[in-house]
Amino acid sequence: MRFDADQGFFLNGEPLKILGVCLHHDLGCLGTAINRRALERQLEILKEMGCNAIRTSHNPPAPELLELCDRMGFLVQDEAFDMWRKRKSEYDYSRDFPEWYERDLTDHILRDRNHPSVFMWSIGNEVYEQFDDVRADTLTLQQANVLLNVPRTARAAGGTDSAFNINSWIAVQLARIVKSLDTTRAVTSGNNFADPSNNLFRSGAMDVYGFNYNLGVYRDFQKNFPGKCFIASETTSAFATRGHYIMPSDRRYAWPETWDQAFDRPVHACSSYDNNCALWGSTHEENWRVVKDLPCCAGVFVWTGFDYLGEPTPFWWPSRSSYFGIVDLAGFPKDAYYMYQSEWSDRTVLHLFPHWNWTPGEPVDVWAYYNRADEVELFLNGRSLGVRSKEPGQFHVWWRVPFEPGMLRAVSRKDGKVVLTREIRTAGAPAQIRLSADRERIAADGKDLSFVTVEIVDREGTLVPDADTQLRFRVEGCGFIAGVDNGSQTSMEPFKASQRRAFHGKALVVLQNDGRKGTVRLTAEADGMPPSTLSVRSCSEP
Repeated sequence: MRFDADQGFFLNGEPLKILGVCLHHDLGCLGTAINRRALERQLEILKEMGCNAIRTSHNPPAPELLELCDRMGFLVQDEAFDMWRKRKSEYDYSRDFPEWYERDLTDHILRDRNHPSVFMWSIGNEVYEQFDDVRADTLTLQQANVLLNVPRTARAAGGTDSAFNINSWIAVQLARIVKSLDTTRAVTSGNNFADPSNNLFRSGAMDVYGFNYNLGVYRDFQKNFPGKCFIASETTSAFATRGHYIMPSDRRYAWPETWDQAFDRPVHACSSYDNNCALWGSTHEENWRVVKDLPCCAGVFVWTGFDYLGEPTPFWWPSRSSYFGIVDLAGFPKDAYYMYQSEWSDRTVLHLFPHWNWTPGEPVDVWAYYNRADEVELFLNGRSLGVRSKEPGQFHVWWRVPFEPGMLRAVSRKDGKVVLTREIRTAGAPAQIRLSADRERIAADGKDLSFVTVEIVDREGTLVPDADTQLRFRVEGCGFIAGVDNGSQTSMEPFKASQRRAFHGKALVVLQNDGRKGTVRLTAEADGMPPSTLSVRSCSEP
């Protein structure tokens, strides 16, 4: 593995763009206690998208995650700290950092260094020690002695002696700990202050400069930091609520006005068109447009792969989980997932959205993500609405269509030949419950899981996109319900329950084996609809 200031990252001598996401450690409705299968499912969903790397935000990961990444072929930026001596909140790790950083970082490196998936060490995320306005500080006698005795060559590596302060010293000290235990991997940090005066940059301790956001300075990186390597360590912060659409889609929204100010909107939902993001961030397409064609950038880690519990920016209560994910909390992909799949994966993609249940005559913006084709033609009830092709720097095509009930059909073509066809139909009233399991055979080990998607469909089997049906669940046999979810960021329903409302037509039931071999049978019921049943086998080997 090596990084190059002009050409990015190389693996086994071949150039490789890092196509990564940041992941928090929770598992949605299962909480934060680790379950190997739940982690594996997250990685499977990301791998199908084309993702090849994970940033462990912002702490050492569960060993199970690294074991899975080793096996499944992911690269990992293994991150140690979210803060150093400068606190971000009242009771955070800064209280313990002076006493424990050396032992904690040492234990971290020793634990994880034999995992082939780990390709970088990150020693911090957006630490306040980056900034000039926190340079003045009180040192312990030990810190003062160490700082005074840092070799002059080390101080000069970051600039002048006057630039080398306690904050730069901490960066050097952490990097030295890493290098004393592992000389084979690069050291980086996630920096939201992208100026050369950043104390971490001036320390000379970083092998690779990590930029969090600051998309506007990427193209000037080589001018501002000649000879240095860099990676987009955290990017985007785009918002989306699965299945929710705000038009017009060609208007860009940046919320909130400041990071600590909630956006005041009656409906706590964000559009699934890729047109809204945090004030400090960018849309998915804006970010990828820059990174894709910038050879000196080793790659990207999008914030975030999955929605996670807490941090419901841009809203406050009653929102209770994040809007940042490419995939929602239940594991259902949002529409931006297919933009990445069309760009990052080797799959042939044509994704048409939104749903087709609107008010007659209402103008609806219809988007399509596609690849391996020259053009897409859209039809409404058999009538062509025109052919669209992506312009350079574009990652979707779109039409503004007056709604009429019926069927939308998109056809992608390459050299005049059909590549893929996708259809969306106007749904009728909710009539049936459709169940589908990610695996119908699981291990009888008391831990293995089957994730069951629950969909509300009409008589023809079309998903009802606005269905919020109250669902009830019963389980018989050798298993139990480990959790329920629907991907809503505002639902106050319990995760440990035998009922759940559908959200935009979908819900999730997680079945867990109880240690016995045999069958677990799930029955889903709702008023006015026949019950639906699905069985999962528990065996010695799944």
